[in-house]
Amino acid sequence: MRLGELYNLAITLGMAADPRGETAMEKILQKTREDYEKLDAEEKEEFDQAKLTNPYADTRISYGDPDLEVKRLITGVDVDVADLLLADHLRRHGNPIDLVVSHHPSGLGSVRFSEVMYMQADMMQAVGVPINVAEGILQGRIDEVRRRGMPSNHYRVVDAARLIDMPLMSMHTPADNNVQKLVQTHIDSRNPETLDELIKVLKEIPEYKQAAKLGTGPVILVGKKEGRCGKIAVSMTGGTGGPKADIEEFVKAGVGTVVEMHMSEEKLEEAKKHHLNVVIAGHMASDSVGMNVILDEFEKKGVEVVTFSGLIRHRRF
Repeated sequence: MRLGELYNLAITLGMAADPRGETAMEKILQKTREDYEKLDAEEKEEFDQAKLTNPYADTRISYGDPDLEVKRLITGVDVDVADLLLADHLRRHGNPIDLVVSHHPSGLGSVRFSEVMYMQADMMQAVGVPINVAEGILQGRIDEVRRRGMPSNHYRVVDAARLIDMPLMSMHTPADNNVQKLVQTHIDSRNPETLDELIKVLKEIPEYKQAAKLGTGPVILVGKKEGRCGKIAVSMTGGTGGPKADIEEFVKAGVGTVVEMHMSEEKLEEAKKHHLNVVIAGHMASDSVGMNVILDEFEKKGVEVVTFSGLIRHRRF
């Protein structure tokens, strides 16, 4: 497949699994196109054209020709300069690498990372939080994440990719949408009663089972093994962790347990305060689940996939 085709396939798979629904995604794209047409010439020149067809600001071809033929790629959760040099080393020593795919973004995908967080309001609404409350408590957290990223050297890895001529792509939210859907569907199908049962249900998913063997499997952070789960809400997409205030709103909405990739100490203390059970599935394993759903589709198209940088590969075909 060509690089541009892989990129578009990742976006399509992300939209199909988006918790807001494909119709909502099409509306978002249409609104973006309408807003673009209202811009003046200078504003259009500075506009990120990818947003007209891609609703995920953290998923981009960072470097490379979209028409490049990709036969073999290497992919990981995080890709830094050292990882690019490793890929280049393999390429130079009989292990052809046409493309590096990172889950976490760099370049423009990291500059506008905070933009994908708005979907968290819809996710909160889906479990019973009023949308006005969800949007109100979320905005401050989005602003915080945006400010925190301002000093970052966003293009460091992209510049390295350019200098060694190594095509580089990221696919963040499309993968996270797929782990969100897969894990929530799996939990709902098993309907675990206790937190201990919930951990066992998560470890039925191969990536979490393997992570447990590596010492990074699912754990209970708040609650007791024999404690009952109540309503279980999976929260694994939307850029990064949401605001601390969402803990209280989840409880008000009747959520008994949240399943997340990771949680800050500040939010953890808030969860304890409100007696909200917290199960951490694991960051690398969860990212791997979402990436694997998309990588399976890449392989079905004839692209060979090599993994590194924390990605636990499991095929579902």
